[in-house]
Amino acid sequence: MDTKVMLDTIWVLLTAMLVFFMNLGFAMVESGFTQAKNCVNILAKNFVVFAVSSLGFLLLGWGLMFGDGTSFSGTQGLFMLNGCDNSPATGSAYKGVYSSLSWAAVPLFAKFFFQLVFCGTAATIVSGAVAERIKYKTFIIFAFFMTMFVYPIIGHWIWGGGWLSRLGMLDFAGSTVVHSVGGWAALSGALLLGPRFNKYGPEGKTRAIPGHSIPLATIGTFVLWLGWFGFNPGSTMALNPMVISHVLLVTNTAAAAAVLSSTTTSWLLLGKPDIGMTLNGCLAGLVAITAPCAFVSLQSSLLIGLIAGGLVVLSVIGLDRLKVDDPVGAISVHLINGVFGTLCVGLFAQQGITELATVNGLLSGGGWHLFVIQVIGVLACGVFVFTLSSLAWLILKVTVGIRVSLQEEIIGLDIGEHGNSAYPEFVTRKPGYSFQIYNQEQRGRT
Repeated sequence: MDTKVMLDTIWVLLTAMLVFFMNLGFAMVESGFTQAKNCVNILAKNFVVFAVSSLGFLLLGWGLMFGDGTSFSGTQGLFMLNGCDNSPATGSAYKGVYSSLSWAAVPLFAKFFFQLVFCGTAATIVSGAVAERIKYKTFIIFAFFMTMFVYPIIGHWIWGGGWLSRLGMLDFAGSTVVHSVGGWAALSGALLLGPRFNKYGPEGKTRAIPGHSIPLATIGTFVLWLGWFGFNPGSTMALNPMVISHVLLVTNTAAAAAVLSSTTTSWLLLGKPDIGMTLNGCLAGLVAITAPCAFVSLQSSLLIGLIAGGLVVLSVIGLDRLKVDDPVGAISVHLINGVFGTLCVGLFAQQGITELATVNGLLSGGGWHLFVIQVIGVLACGVFVFTLSSLAWLILKVTVGIRVSLQEEIIGLDIGEHGNSAYPEFVTRKPGYSFQIYNQEQRGRT
């Protein structure tokens, strides 16, 4: 194995580990933005979802996503990473079945792990939007379905040689493949679950349900910001100094711009610089730059971040007015800005800005062609993911159920679902409820 393959492999695995570390960031952000009585439940979901993703993607998702096959899905190399890819690391003596990834020189297992952590990211996005009222077992079942079928099919369309790839759609690191997919699945789940108890008043007025730990959410956001330096630059899957440097800098610039624009927007609209909006603004900028990071200039990344930061604040406020209850703002961050970031490729792509940028967007003199392709991709992925996810949620609703009882929701999912508490010394008991009363009632049911 030559030196370049060795260095590329180290780079891919290192960045994959950074993306894996983002699971901790999501766990802290989501637990910080939710109530103390549901903290164990949020942590449990964020922990178990990567295990679910690992097995679901290994068993079937990988083959459906990257296996050679039709324009809809892979049909070869299914089940347990079966086959090889004809990359330089594998050698030409083997017949490959993952030709869509044969351009990367690293070993097949390195490619798999890098793609696996992306799959895990898409699945964990759902957790925050359905927080504080979903059944634990239902979330686990849905996560298996998502990582085995929903995410891989869209991934095949765009990254696996499917029909959107052939059409010319560009999504460098996953504003659509990862973030919009997670966002559409989250939206369908939030709609079917309905809002949390007492979230909206009788006249439709939104009632704030503050998260229990802003410090935890802030630390989590920093972890995610760090992880994105693996998420976007690592998608080169090669140690290319010029491209990596460009991608990393535009990623950071978009995030920084979004922090300031979200802070300013919330200050203007809400009267105070809301820290929750600031944190979600950072994530919105990162999501928005994920698709175009290898195709746009530094100046464009600044503009993309500024717009994304304002957009996430408007989206959070708008979803509340529509009574779509999203406790952590996952839909506004990942869906709205995932769509926005994907469209930004069609607007701001600049040929030659890196060696990977081969086409101009609308604002760079390329006409409407690329932008129209991006719109088609956004619409197709949205319809597919939302429809399939809604069907899955509906089946779960009529079989195992998707929502905890009102009693469990009031007392908290930590006790109701896990018989545990994140802060046992500081438990706030609702009037008429206690651990003893709840346990007695549970014994009475059985």
